[in-house]
Amino acid sequence: MANTMFLSSSVKVKPLLSSIAYTPEIPCQWYNLIADLPIKPPPPLNPKTFEPLQPQDLSHLFPDEIIKQEGTNERFIDIPEEVIDVYGLWRPTPLIRAKRLEKLLDTPARIYYKYEGGSPAGSHKPNTAVPQAWYNAQQGVKNVVTETGAGQWGSSLAFASSLFGLNCEVWQVRASYDQKPYRKLMMQTWGAKVHPSPSNITESGRRILEQDPSSPGSLGIAISEAVEMAAKNPDTKYCLGSVLNHVLLHQTVIGEECIKQMEAIGETPDVIIGCTGGGSNFGGLAFPFIREKLSGKINPVIRAVEPSACPSLTKGVYAYDYGDTAGMTPLMKMHTLGHDFVPDPIHAGGLRYHGMAPLISHVYELGFMEAIAIAQTECFAGAIQFARCEGIIPAPEPTHAIAAAIREALHCKETGESKVILMAMCGHGHFDLPAYDNYLKGNLVDLSFSEEKIKASIANIPQSSA
Repeated sequence: MANTMFLSSSVKVKPLLSSIAYTPEIPCQWYNLIADLPIKPPPPLNPKTFEPLQPQDLSHLFPDEIIKQEGTNERFIDIPEEVIDVYGLWRPTPLIRAKRLEKLLDTPARIYYKYEGGSPAGSHKPNTAVPQAWYNAQQGVKNVVTETGAGQWGSSLAFASSLFGLNCEVWQVRASYDQKPYRKLMMQTWGAKVHPSPSNITESGRRILEQDPSSPGSLGIAISEAVEMAAKNPDTKYCLGSVLNHVLLHQTVIGEECIKQMEAIGETPDVIIGCTGGGSNFGGLAFPFIREKLSGKINPVIRAVEPSACPSLTKGVYAYDYGDTAGMTPLMKMHTLGHDFVPDPIHAGGLRYHGMAPLISHVYELGFMEAIAIAQTECFAGAIQFARCEGIIPAPEPTHAIAAAIREALHCKETGESKVILMAMCGHGHFDLPAYDNYLKGNLVDLSFSEEKIKASIANIPQSSA
């Protein structure tokens, strides 16, 4: 990889220890996987004309540079120096070998995790929140709006907005708003306004509440509310924490760092695992490795893990669908359970999205990755094992990656294979302890989708886009 891909950090870097690998460099470019794919992904469509989306169709939602990045085919995009400076607050992030977990499982496998929980918001989400806020500020935008599930994205955008003088307003999915009050307080501490979604503030929220006054909400509903506010107010732009190409682009700093770290310790991953909701954490780690796989340098199995209660990759259809419940966003070719599908209120609020990132869906269709679904009790059982061995209490979302890594490590125990397992540990669970309380008390149950519910939702996908 060219040396120009990285910029030396002023952050004092710890020496390589027996279980922790750091890199002295922060990437100075984001990587765009589209440039290296043999077949380009299908374009998004205008929701009114069903014609391929034009840049001007997004001007009411995003600043110009974000629109450019969303549609670019360039391989690398330079990261602004101001963004790199903020990244230096927590990047580079460590690659850690889970030796104690290996010992507990009595496996010959070597398990590594790329830990993103050291950021101010406690997850990978600031990797894209910071550049999105910066590009909006550069264009003179004063107000940004967004949705959030678990609250990690909302708190990340609130943090980034506070750095660049933006007003931030967040619609948080009602189930998570009630489950995770301290995420709301984080957002408010950084100056954001937070509303439970669905709310009475927007037309789309009021429609949902008329149909179901006790609605637990969904990311699709919260997106509708935020997009509606941006569309109605010319001084306001919308920011998204997952799904779209520019978001996954920004997250590739994770994988770029990780490639250098694995090279430094002489390891090559055999299996790469990450949880998937909208896809930003998974894509951020996996995409640079997929580049290396496409070039023939490595050949790992790349595995996405989703909740069994919201299995868009494993049970959804690959079709053009709206990114939100109200049908206000462009139509995207993706794996979807239907835009009006409302998942059960599992504790992994960040994974309760009806669709999957179009680029990840496309990569999945091309056969460059695989996907499985795991129920939340198995995930929390793995999280408890991990916490008691490695010390870090994971957020509910990456517990899915942990559970899948444990499955793989136990399989290696049976076969005697000494595989290298790399997993994405996208955040800590310090504000998710009520979920652990439910699990430890025996109150956490597996929630699963209803086949009838999914069929009804899929039936409402726009037929003209089939």
